[in-house]
Amino acid sequence: MKSRVILRSTALAATALVIGGSLAACSGGDSGGSGSDVDAATATSAADFGGLDGLIEAAQAEGELNVIALPEDWANYGEIIAAFEDEYGIVVNSASPDASSAEEIQAAENLKGQDTAPDVFDLGTAVALENTDKFAPYQVETWDEIPDANKEATGLWVNNYSGIMSLGYDSDKLDEPKELQDLLGDGYRGAVALNGDPTQAGAAFAAVGWISALNGGGVDDFGPGVDFVGELRQAGNFLTLDPTPATIASGETPAVFDWSFNNVAAAKDKPSWETTVLPGPAYVSFYNEAINKDAPHPAAARLWQEWIFSDEAQALFLEANAVPVRVDALKESGAVDEKLIEEATFGTDSADWISPDQAQTEAANAVLAERWANTIK
Repeated sequence: MKSRVILRSTALAATALVIGGSLAACSGGDSGGSGSDVDAATATSAADFGGLDGLIEAAQAEGELNVIALPEDWANYGEIIAAFEDEYGIVVNSASPDASSAEEIQAAENLKGQDTAPDVFDLGTAVALENTDKFAPYQVETWDEIPDANKEATGLWVNNYSGIMSLGYDSDKLDEPKELQDLLGDGYRGAVALNGDPTQAGAAFAAVGWISALNGGGVDDFGPGVDFVGELRQAGNFLTLDPTPATIASGETPAVFDWSFNNVAAAKDKPSWETTVLPGPAYVSFYNEAINKDAPHPAAARLWQEWIFSDEAQALFLEANAVPVRVDALKESGAVDEKLIEEATFGTDSADWISPDQAQTEAANAVLAERWANTIK
């Protein structure tokens, strides 16, 4: 279970999802040059390569793609990367899988001009919005099918996938919680953990946000969330141990607030591990895909964008219980089993989702900075 830092996991308020098509079904435009004679670093769509086939040709000529901060067991990125390599015969070099968003940007700055610099980014909102001058605009072939709320107008960043904040618990030791207040009961003594420190770890930040929303607060008001964690601590139910797959498997962390795709994955090593989303608002956090404007493999970077927003890759997110930005499109087109969507969303839809924008995130961070340390003393 990975605990990515806060700047990697804050989210855009992007909840509207629309119909989309698959990458394989998209055809290239007639304009632009062939893949061999276009300046890939300035291309803003596949049309600049004469169409998708031209982009594929140019990317295959480069032969490599550098990604960063993509753990194989995070949102199914291991499968997504392997499928990209198989589909296009392009080698993917994955660096620093547990890096933060800020560290992604730092790596791009440190390695600028070198073949090992990252070609693409996968970023939390705060870092993405602070670094748009480092991104190259690019509009994928499904551009018109991605809601405005899920993308920057020129394609500097686009939401790709999300998690839903959840509670995982050992069903051999604990009763299933039906509401937030259940966690204050004696049955949860020394059992409830967050995946990290919410002032540093994105999953923990979102956990406090979700707790706050369930406890009557808003996405910019984490006070009720901090207060509830304080109640957990006073009851002897809050566990400060940072959960990992090993602590879950061993029973050291019997109940964990974390992204749904992490909690669901934990059941592989702990068959009694169950995941639930408590009744009330569902806390959703979209990540942001972006191209490094100084990418050493600019065509491959753009092909990666096309891949990420294809039916194939979006369905692979879904298979890991991550919610792809085009989930409604997958459902309407019949590209995936609706049971997968139901499982990944825990029966929620965009009308149930809450997610902070940048200003709301900053307000929430201010509450945590002021109150968190004293709450867990």
